[in-house]
Amino acid sequence: MHLGEVARHSPTKTAVVLEERRISYAALDAASRKIARLARDHGLTRGSVLAVIAPNGPEFLAAVTAAQRSGLYALPLSTHITSEDLHYILNDSGATLLFLGQELSGLVDAAQLRQAGCTAICFEEITRLFTVENAPGETDPVEGGDMLYTSGTTGKPKGVRKPLSYSVLGSDGGRSERLRSLFAFDTDSVFLSPAPLYHAAPLRFATTLLRIGATIVLMHKFSAPEALQLLGREKVTHSQWVPTMFRRLLDCEPAQKEALVAPLHRCAIHAGAPCPVGLKREMIAWWGPILHEYYSGTESIGFTHITSEEWLQKPGSVGRPWGCAVHILGDSGERLGPKQTGTVYFSGRGSLSYHNDPEKSEQATSREGWATMGDIGYVDHAGYLYLTDRLAFTIISGGVNIYPREVEAALYEYRKVKEAAVFGVDDSDLGEAVVAVIELALDSDPTLTTAQAIRDFLDERLARFKKPRWIAFQTALPLTDSGKIHKARVRDHWREEALVVFDHAALSGAKACTTA
Repeated sequence: MHLGEVARHSPTKTAVVLEERRISYAALDAASRKIARLARDHGLTRGSVLAVIAPNGPEFLAAVTAAQRSGLYALPLSTHITSEDLHYILNDSGATLLFLGQELSGLVDAAQLRQAGCTAICFEEITRLFTVENAPGETDPVEGGDMLYTSGTTGKPKGVRKPLSYSVLGSDGGRSERLRSLFAFDTDSVFLSPAPLYHAAPLRFATTLLRIGATIVLMHKFSAPEALQLLGREKVTHSQWVPTMFRRLLDCEPAQKEALVAPLHRCAIHAGAPCPVGLKREMIAWWGPILHEYYSGTESIGFTHITSEEWLQKPGSVGRPWGCAVHILGDSGERLGPKQTGTVYFSGRGSLSYHNDPEKSEQATSREGWATMGDIGYVDHAGYLYLTDRLAFTIISGGVNIYPREVEAALYEYRKVKEAAVFGVDDSDLGEAVVAVIELALDSDPTLTTAQAIRDFLDERLARFKKPRWIAFQTALPLTDSGKIHKARVRDHWREEALVVFDHAALSGAKACTTA
């Protein structure tokens, strides 16, 4: 199905909820068709790129679905994008039309737009967008797609887009089938999406669910107490989170958590970042075995999935592949066996091609034609995948690989650690030394005694060479707008943003850790 078909069968059904706003399928479909017609009037044809900058809301979804029903690429952009990055992405993507909210018009520089060959239109300039009257008929109803830019740890973001088939609108049912099969979505589902829609997972879940006929509940910005209220008030059946949101939910006041009554909530989906084992156990103990975890990415080259029941038997795993195959390769491209750690590659979902960057595309492709998103991990004998880190953050100390996620997982077991980011810094002796930047729980102080207690705690959990050479404390670790720890920023500014920094010599009276 597709948005227009759902609107014809169930015109009055609620498609989108945002606070007091409730937009029907008929109204959303009408707005989508108006934007599609406007895009065509501005010269966009099959394969053109329509960019969107807007806060969470029906306007955003109307613009994206307009592209996806017209053989166009929808290019969602962050509402926090810098002028420099906006200029770069518009030029790199070739976008010729930009829809944006009036409150975000300050992001746009007219000279930059002219240089990029792009025209900007505010949603407010489209009168009566969500009125069904005078909505144009379907124009060029073929399948489009999305174009998303990866937020890499180094260099400029890279665009990812799949070739378009321009098949009949409604014929692209792959994602719909996956959501039905793995998470039991149907027309009666009510989906809470608390993250920004311009990220890959919220965007793709929302647009796919509009093809199924579900109701989508949005938030302007994530708030743990508000999210708990929405679960009950809107009779939510499915929800989507990142682990940092779980931590915020668990940190709510006892009265707020006790007030949660959501008997219809049967599936809580999470991904986007590694979930500490202890944190996930707490969530399952609170909500029951309704957590579903998956591993995928903007590149859409692979997908794994694991239920709560499976995870309790395989803690730390991100599941087994669905609709694809997983391969673990060593540094020389050799195939590795079970329990051997290497780079995670996928096959069976198509090749990987970064827009205007053949060199990066080649680096992410094995000689067999398999593709990687740059993660490190291993597969056990039963075929379950475990991620150990991002390739870009692997620390090489004294010639030995150290995977920060392993150190972070050990730190999260310590009750006073609320958030942690581990990475490497240059070291004249070992090449790289391990740094741990920690946000403590509210009842803890960043003192030498605390740092020493943390290192003592790690003694029983980590080999000596994996323990942090430096321990730094910050008031709060910076988060991306999707709720993940902004590790690149932490790494780049850890000294100047730290409340206090302790090194190994201060903690133990010994020299820096070695691999011996």
